This record gives sequence, structure tokens and C-alpha cells, in this order.
Amino acid sequence: MLVLLAAASAGAAVPTWLTATGVTALRGTVDVPATGTQVAPAVLGAAVVLLATAAAVALVGPVGRWLVAAVTVLSGAVVVGATAAVLADPHGAAVPVVTQETGVGRVVGDVGVTAWPWVSVAVGIAVVVAAGWLVRASRTWQGPSRRHESPGAGGGPVDERGAWDALSRGDDPT
Repeated sequence: MLVLLAAASAGAAVPTWLTATGVTALRGTVDVPATGTQVAPAVLGAAVVLLATAAAVALVGPVGRWLVAAVTVLSGAVVVGATAAVLADPHGAAVPVVTQETGVGRVVGDVGVTAWPWVSVAVGIAVVVAAGWLVRASRTWQGPSRRHESPGAGGGPVDERGAWDALSRGDDPT
């Protein structure tokens, strides 16, 4: 589920979020599309963190899962917060992109907002809900097993016969 939410977070950040109009000396008035990764790069960063939490949740014990859940909540909050900042001031979010495209730091007219920022907010909320589910569901999960670890502290078999005997006992001599 965390991998899917990470993909959804990143996927919602890639399309065009805003469409602004700028002015250039050579081309006159131009429409400038701004993607979510341009106006809210933190959303993509949160998606990468979510991907890491998906890997970490399988490797940690019960206490570590609380930490993973906390990081997951923070990632969801970053997605919602960064997107909300763009929705609160689309004009201000579009100015750097228009400046980069046109060389003039001025947006002409209104800034159009697509549905993708709202999708990003929904995904961020789903991430926070998933963190709550993770805490609740992980109570019944078992911790990582130690069955593949050698019983001795670095003392492995010396010869080939000893290695085969260790394998027969279920120990991994490597």
C-alpha cells in the first residue's frame, strides 16, 4: 500500500498543475504550464520518503514500525502542506516558473489551476490514513526472524566437510 501511495504521490506531481500567462520581448504573450514538481517539489521528495518507508516497514520490529508510521504521517503532511500552499497562492507559485520560461518575473492575468493539486491533497490525506492503518495492523505482525543468522559470533566451519555439516543442521556457513 505504501508503494502505491508513493507512486500516486509522484504521479500526481508530474502533470500540469497551473497554467499562467507571461510576456517575453521576442514572442509576446505566452502560456506557461507549471507542473507539480516545479511549483511543489516537496511532493516528489515526500514520495521518495514514502518509498523508503515501504521498504523499512518490512525490516523493522514493532518499535521501528511506530517510527515508520510517524515518518509516513510526516510525508503525508508534507504532500498536503506543499499542495495547499500552491492552492492558497497559485499566482505566487507560478511566478518562478514564468520567470524561468520568459525571463520576465511577471504573470499576466489569472492563473489556471487544474484538478491535479486536488488529487495530490487527496493522496496526502490517504497517506496519513495509511499511517494510522499501519499502526493498527502492525500490532499482529511478527518481527524479523533470525533463522538465517549463524549462532556463533563469526566462528564458521573451517573445511568443506564442516560447511556441509553446518548446512545439514540448517546453519548458513557463509
